[in-house]
Amino acid sequence: MVRRSRGIPTPTIIDRKMPYQVALPDDLCTDRNYTLIRRFLAERGMSCRTRAVIAVWDDGNQEQWRLHCFADHEAAASFLDHFGGLMFDPKRDREKGQARGVWRRQGAYERILELGQLSVPEALRN
Repeated sequence: MVRRSRGIPTPTIIDRKMPYQVALPDDLCTDRNYTLIRRFLAERGMSCRTRAVIAVWDDGNQEQWRLHCFADHEAAASFLDHFGGLMFDPKRDREKGQARGVWRRQGAYERILELGQLSVPEALRN
């Protein structure tokens, strides 16, 4: 049986203690964008945990998104203002409110290649 490290909180604890979550497409959180995000957080003395969620659209398309989870609403708002993305409410947006539920999205899927100063690296664009 695989055991969780004592230093890593469970998804349920993250959702409870860090309910202010900003969602970004996972492809936007890699390469130099990861460095930009980490630098932004460090310069402002902000901390967050990251989680993944699978977004599923009405047309059947799926995409992995990265949740940046904050304990403080102002920190999440500052992150959202700087990078863009979508506010994610773990109780409302996850399927049946489950900690590991998918994120049901309305409308048709459209891939996001650029958002604010973040852009998908060339290697991931195809």
